[in-house]
Amino acid sequence: MYLREPQGLEWAGAAGGRSFGRAVAAPPPNPGLRERATRAEWAPDLGADIGSRTWWRGVATFTGLCAAAWALSPGIRPLPGYAPPALSGDEAENARALGMAPLGEGADTGRRMAANDLVVPLAEAPERPVQELTATLGEGDAFAAVLSRAGVGGRDAADVSAMVAGAVALGDIRPGTRIELTLGRRPNRTVARPLEKLAFRARFDLNLSLSRTGDRLQMTRQPIAIDRTPLRIQGLVGASLYRSARAAGAPAQAVEDYLKAMASKISIGQDVAAADRFDLVIEQARAATGEVQTGRLLLAGLAHDGHALNLIRWKQGSQEDWFDGAGQVRHAGAMEMPVAGRITSAFGWRFHPILGFARMHKGVDIGAPYGTPIEAAIDGVVRFAGWHGGHGNFVELGHQGDVQTGYGHMSRIAVHIGEHVRRGQVIGYIGMTGLTTGPHLHWEVYKNGVAVNPMSITYASTASLPDADMQAFKARVASLLAGRATP
Repeated sequence: MYLREPQGLEWAGAAGGRSFGRAVAAPPPNPGLRERATRAEWAPDLGADIGSRTWWRGVATFTGLCAAAWALSPGIRPLPGYAPPALSGDEAENARALGMAPLGEGADTGRRMAANDLVVPLAEAPERPVQELTATLGEGDAFAAVLSRAGVGGRDAADVSAMVAGAVALGDIRPGTRIELTLGRRPNRTVARPLEKLAFRARFDLNLSLSRTGDRLQMTRQPIAIDRTPLRIQGLVGASLYRSARAAGAPAQAVEDYLKAMASKISIGQDVAAADRFDLVIEQARAATGEVQTGRLLLAGLAHDGHALNLIRWKQGSQEDWFDGAGQVRHAGAMEMPVAGRITSAFGWRFHPILGFARMHKGVDIGAPYGTPIEAAIDGVVRFAGWHGGHGNFVELGHQGDVQTGYGHMSRIAVHIGEHVRRGQVIGYIGMTGLTTGPHLHWEVYKNGVAVNPMSITYASTASLPDADMQAFKARVASLLAGRATP
């Protein structure tokens, strides 16, 4: 290694050793102009040390170079580039077809060739050998009409409708059903295409398909296996019975039916606690193809205050109702308005608009448009149906607890004497027969032979199943609670 000492000597060898060396010439104390010009920085960064000597030196260098470039410029004018002439006609069309251009400017691919003598123009475009279509059955639509609109000939449409009607009632096919059609080749454009194939889902448990063999259509039935095990949903009532049941997966209509059934037995707002448990058994059909349908509510149950209340939907005669586990049904509450309208005359003393003097009005007048249906306020038996003096066409119903209801001024009577009617059943229609100034219903209620205000009376009635039906009823209750399919 070399060591340099202040005296200007360099020593070679180990550190600290001075066995040999040579003298180094020191720079002259005052360098010349040439040497200073060589060491100077002529192209400094003009963005740093602005205003210093170095900066001004760089400005001078820049100015000198610009002046030299301008002074030494040759002064030759630039030559114009070659501009090809614009294309037009077929040349422009071919250039556009072969060139690269955005779609917005009409670019396309390939080269188009105009027709020549070898091209024979067609008189008309050829038809496809077959057509595959999909038709949808609309609300109130006729099956044959749907086929006709899709292009099926009248004879084929009539034949198909007759064949389908033999397998399923055409009115039972649900609106929105999709019908897959295949139309074959026709000899000319003046006739309809023949129907080759047809397939659709006629019922939830049945697929129908038709195919042409020769000149005849043949139908094939494809039954679909259905599992009708009912759906059972249970859970805690929580903060809201409706929301808890919906969150558990119960359909909205089933929950509404559940609340209505329970309201006939208990007060849901007061008697149902958050710790109670609800129980719903709902009709369900699961097809082998994967579809699921839910139907009516079959059982409404509630575990309340240590007791279980079960209500079962049961059809007695032509009417359905909610029976408890003992086979009894109870109706209670206020009477329903027999017609949708407004009260024009209340119960009590009033000035009669036709007779011209004050007398007791033993009912309530409800104004409604002519022909509006009139419904029975509660269950009962028709005791009178016919003309009744100033009441005009009049119907009287007898009810439990020695209660009678009367309905007057009807335009038409829809029941007969001795007929059993249910609450909400139509018994007649609004009219203006008898002493009346306009279409309305005169509704009156008698209890123990005394007229009472229909708007204030409440009722309660209990009916039991006959012994002949109790065995079948109990078997149905057991199957529902066990989660088995019911007929």
